[in-house]
Formats: sequence, structure tokens, C-alpha cells
Amino acid sequence: AMEGGPSARIREGDCAVLKRDEVFKAVSVLRRRKIIFEKQWFYLDNAIGHIYGTTFEVTSGGNLQPKQEVEETTTETKEAGTDNRNIVDDGKSQKLTHDDIKALKDKGIKGQEIVQQLIENSTTFRDKTEFAQDKYIKKKKKKYEAVITIVKPSTRILSTMYYAREPGKINHLRYDTLAQMLTLGNIHAGNKMIVMETCAGLVLGAVMERMGGYGSIIQMYPGGGPVRAATSCFGFPKPFFDNLHEFPLSKVQSLLSGTFSTETLPAEPEENALVEEESNGLSEEKQSSLQETEEEPATEAPMEINPTEEQDTMDINAEDVEFKENKEKENKENVREKQIKQWERRKKLQEAAALLREKNADGLIVASKFHPTPLLLSLLEFVAPSRPFVVYCQYKEPLLECYTKLRERGGVINLKLSETWLRNYQVLPDRSHPKLTMSGGGGYLLSGITVVLEKGKSDSSNSEALKMEEPSSKRCKLQDLPC
Repeated sequence: AMEGGPSARIREGDCAVLKRDEVFKAVSVLRRRKIIFEKQWFYLDNAIGHIYGTTFEVTSGGNLQPKQEVEETTTETKEAGTDNRNIVDDGKSQKLTHDDIKALKDKGIKGQEIVQQLIENSTTFRDKTEFAQDKYIKKKKKKYEAVITIVKPSTRILSTMYYAREPGKINHLRYDTLAQMLTLGNIHAGNKMIVMETCAGLVLGAVMERMGGYGSIIQMYPGGGPVRAATSCFGFPKPFFDNLHEFPLSKVQSLLSGTFSTETLPAEPEENALVEEESNGLSEEKQSSLQETEEEPATEAPMEINPTEEQDTMDINAEDVEFKENKEKENKENVREKQIKQWERRKKLQEAAALLREKNADGLIVASKFHPTPLLLSLLEFVAPSRPFVVYCQYKEPLLECYTKLRERGGVINLKLSETWLRNYQVLPDRSHPKLTMSGGGGYLLSGITVVLEKGKSDSSNSEALKMEEPSSKRCKLQDLPC
């Protein structure tokens, strides 16, 4: 089957999403690893090899079994009341006790049969209206039928999951707002995007999914390094990360002013030496110097021994020396590894800096907990003219300020501050209505398009002169017309 095709199979080590009704949870597919989801515990071993989207039932011992499609048994002429006005919820209508249900479960009786028993032992069930009966069955099924669907992660699923489970981690960015961002930012394959987000990597993942591994992304990050917890949930193939670069926000000003350097990059020859060491263990000079350093402690150590102490201390010290030697070796190797890592990090930083310096990014996406104004004003410098940018903020006020600042500065057109409104509906025959719970707000978006910014203040006077000229030329034309 294709990698992301409709019939992709669940493989060990995959990132998958468990779904039950409207609840999602991202997990790694690993054997013999207990997973707890919606008060159910189980192992994913049996799911491996099945197609994504399969629904499983949790059987005894926490094993998953693919659920057989059962046709809904419709009992003809169901007995139902006309309304629910006479039903009193006093908790006495159910004859089965808690212990009875537990006993049924322990016997290994399936959820479906437990629900059937509950219906039969409910004194009020037949007085309920049809709708109320449906609702009752649905509620009990949810409780006693342990059914879980395993789906392939996608932007839609992960953003819904994050928004429901931990909205604080993604700055309360609602899924419809994220969809708006991807559209307004004109994100497609082959783009060169700048992404600045503190949404656990969800926005980055969404952009990567849209671009499908073509084009390049520079992720701007605050602090020590980029956070990509959500990005890893997508389960992108390795090549997707080849053109993903990162650049620290702390270095943006120095890059713009031309003082940027990656703290004295190691010179070329040194780099070659490092590569050589990797291939043949150690270069000769290093080996000889290592031997010297190893011999030194050997000569020092015996001198510390008090002459009064006996032979056994001598042995201990000899062991100590050996231990020291090994430690030193380890330290030397660690230092070397650190150097290589540091060098690689600097090289990556240089590459990202070079990409930014071209100042020809195809778009900018900002979704962070920081104030958008300073961020946007500095990052827009790296965007080519006639390109879209989108800024998300959980609150309206910072974006209003940003809007004003951009208007004053110029270099942007089509500035829009928007908020999308979202409401879920239940759609069922005879009972479609808006859901009772509605999300309070999905945050605000400021979007626009960059244009060439004329440097210098003559900008405003020029435009006035143009305004004056235009009507006068039109006036001439009007006068020439025969009356």
C-alpha cells in the first residue's frame, strides 16, 4: 500500500491517533506497551498490520480485536412513550446493581449484551420517548462497549485533539483558525516559508503537511531550541525534514544589522581533522598525546601513598589509576563528539542564516505567545514583496496595535484583522440543532500582503503629488470634450 494512501497499514513504530467518539489521543505504536485511553487499558500489538481507520474492540487481557460490523437489530414496533414528563430520575429505575454489572463483566460478557441487560432491567425504559431511548442506548454503549478506532494523524485530527485536550499548549488556536492561516498564507509545495510559532510545533506540522516535502521552511524559535512535540505526532517521512531549518530569534537583529556570526566558526582544516578522527579512530599526534596524559597520573598516584600503609592500598591505587585513565579517555571522546556536534550546529545555523539573507521568502506565518508587533516588523524584512503573511494572536488588542504600526510603516497592503466564528450542529432526523456547547473564541488573525517599501520619507510627499496630478489630467480630457 502507498505510504499515505487510504489503505496505509499500521506499522510498529508509527505515530497513530486513537479515536473514540469525539476524543482523540496520539500514541506511538509499540509492542507490549500498556496504553490507557478513556479509562480503558489495552495493548496495540494486535492492531499492527491492520489498515488505518479500523475499529477495534477491547477484549479480555487488553487485547484489541477488529470489530465485526453488526447490523442494528431493529425491534419492530418498539414500545415508546409519547413524552418524558412522568419519568422521575430517582436512581431507582435500574434493577441491576453495580456488583451485578461487575459480575457480568468478569464473566467476559460483551458490552453489547450488558447494554441489552440494562435495557431489560430498566423500569422506565419503555416509558421514554424514542429519542430518549436512543440517547440512553448510546450513553450505555459508550460506557460498556469498549470500541476504539485507530486513525492516521493529520492536521485536522491533531489540531482538533490539541484544542480539546491541551489548548494552552497551542495558545488556544482553534482548528478552523489554523485552516484559515494555511489558506491566507497561500501555503503550497515549493514555497520558501518562515514560520515562527510557540504552538508545540502544530503550526509547523500543518505547514509541512501542506508543502508535502517540497520547498523549504525556516523555523524561527525563542530560547534554546525549537519545540516540535506536535510535529513528531504527524509521523512525517525523513525527507520532509531535509529542508527544515531553524534560526534563533535572538540572532535576528544581528543578522539584519550585518553583525551576525556563529561565534567564531571553526576553520576548515580543523573540520577535516575531526572527520579524519572519526574514520580512523584518532589521528597519530592525538594518540601520542593521549598516551602521555595517561602515563602522568600513573607516576603521580604512588607518591600519594603514605609509606606506613601496606600493599593493599597500592593495589587500590593501581585500580584507581586505571579508572582515571578510562575516565580521561571517555572525557576526550566526549569532548570530540561535542566538538563535532557543535560544528554541525554552527553549519546548520550558517545555512539558515544564508537562506534568510536572501530576503526572498514566499510567506511568513506567526503564531506565538509573544507580542506580534516587534516580531512582525523584524521578520517581514526577510519576505519578498508581493507575498502573504499571517499573524495569529489569542487576543485582539496586540493585533490592533500591530495593524496600526504596519499602516504607519507602509510596505503592506490588504491588511485584514479577522476572527472566525464556529458552531457545531447535531444533525439527526427530526432533531437537528446547534450543539449546546460552543467554543468561546478561536483567536484572531491579521493578514496582509507585502509590497516594496520605498525607503526614505519622500514617500508621503510623492504620493500627494501624484494625487494632485491625476485629477488635473482627467480634467483636461473633460474640457476637450465637445459640449
